[in-house]
Amino acid sequence: MTSSTSLSRAWMRLPSGAHLDLINPSPDTWTDMDLAVRLSRTARWGGESAWPLPLSVAQHSLLVLELRRMAASGPLSPEEELLEVLHDAEEGFLGFDCISPLKAVLGEPFRAVANRLMQVVAQRYELPPWTPERYRLHKQADLAAAASEAVHCVGWTHGEVRDILRIEAPIIDADPLAARYGGVPWAPWRLDVAAQRFHDVLQDACARRSTPQASDPQ
Repeated sequence: MTSSTSLSRAWMRLPSGAHLDLINPSPDTWTDMDLAVRLSRTARWGGESAWPLPLSVAQHSLLVLELRRMAASGPLSPEEELLEVLHDAEEGFLGFDCISPLKAVLGEPFRAVANRLMQVVAQRYELPPWTPERYRLHKQADLAAAASEAVHCVGWTHGEVRDILRIEAPIIDADPLAARYGGVPWAPWRLDVAAQRFHDVLQDACARRSTPQASDPQ
C-alpha cells in the first residue's frame, strides 16, 4: 500500500545535495554542474550502444551545437548556443531520454511534466523563444545528429534509419566532436568527461552573453 508520505514526495536529490521538485520546479534549485552531471548520466537511445558505454544526452547536446556551428555562416550568438546546448535539458532531471514510441504511449501527463521542467530551464537561463528560422536550423542539426548516432553509436544500418526510424536527415561520416576534442570518432565519452565538457560550454556561453559588447568606434 502506498503511503501519503511517498505520494507527497516528487523531488529528486541532485549531485550538489539540493532537492528539485519535479512537479513544481524552481529555476534556482540546481547548479550548472548539477545539470551537466545529470545530462552526462542520462543515456540516449534507451541506453543501447554499440560501444562499451552508452551515449549521453550531454554529448548529444554538444554534437547538435557543433553541427549548428558548422552550418552557420558566422559565429553563433551566445543565445543561439544556449538554445542548442540546452534543447534537451529537461531530460537530465527526468533521468531518461524517452524514446519516441514510448513517449506517445505515456501521453499528456508525461509531456506536462517535461514541458514544465523545460520552462524553468528557459527561465533560469533566460532563453529566448525559438524563431521559426532558428528552430528549422536546430531541427536540421538535431535530426542529422540522431541519424548519425543511430549508425555510428548504436548500430542501426543506413536502411533502418530511413525505413524504421523514419529519419531522412543525412548520416555524417566524420565525427564533428572528434575534430574539436580529439579521441576515437563517435565513441561515447566517459560520464565525467561529458559532464565537464558540457559544463564548460554552458558557462562560456552564459559568460559571453553577460559581458557587454564593445561599442563601435565613433
